[in-house]
Amino acid sequence: MGSLIGIIGNSGAGKTTLTRLLCQHLPLITGLEQHCERPFQQLFAQGGSRYALANQVDYLLFRAEQEWQIRQGAGTGIQDGGLDEDFHVFTRHFFLQGYLTPAEHDVCERLYGLLRQRLPPPEVFIYLKAPVPVLAERLTRRNRSVEIAKAADLAKLQSLLDRWLITLDPAALIEVDADADDVDFSRSREGLLRQLHTRLGV
Repeated sequence: MGSLIGIIGNSGAGKTTLTRLLCQHLPLITGLEQHCERPFQQLFAQGGSRYALANQVDYLLFRAEQEWQIRQGAGTGIQDGGLDEDFHVFTRHFFLQGYLTPAEHDVCERLYGLLRQRLPPPEVFIYLKAPVPVLAERLTRRNRSVEIAKAADLAKLQSLLDRWLITLDPAALIEVDADADDVDFSRSREGLLRQLHTRLGV
């Protein structure tokens, strides 16, 4: 069975950037968010809250499908975000914002619980930590055609992220400083590669 690395953090922290960077240095199977390719993301981003449930169910299934494919091999895979962050941070955020009803949130929670029962969690989570003002500046500068998170959401997302982080096994967590002065992770890259080699043999 293959092993899995989850890159987690707030919007704008650099999850996709670090995922691609690590794939340049390590033989990793990549499972990216594919925010433009998902069938309901654009509709939801355009203000159609009626697509919130379909969007979240699609994402939870899509991330689980990526995990399942990675687990079928003997190598190591990596995801930017992933099943756990999609539920504990984004699904909960959309519920608190009123995009999901309590019954719809319950559907997502049941689906997430069933998927996680069938699939083991990532062996390693790499948490990209950055101050909310830095993240807000990055969101204004990045040019994504589809952007769900807004600068005004970042503090709320961080609160949900912090609540989830304390439930994770500290032995499975690597924290990386993702501040404004190290956007390409040049300061943390070598140390991170060493840790992944020690923990997972990659």
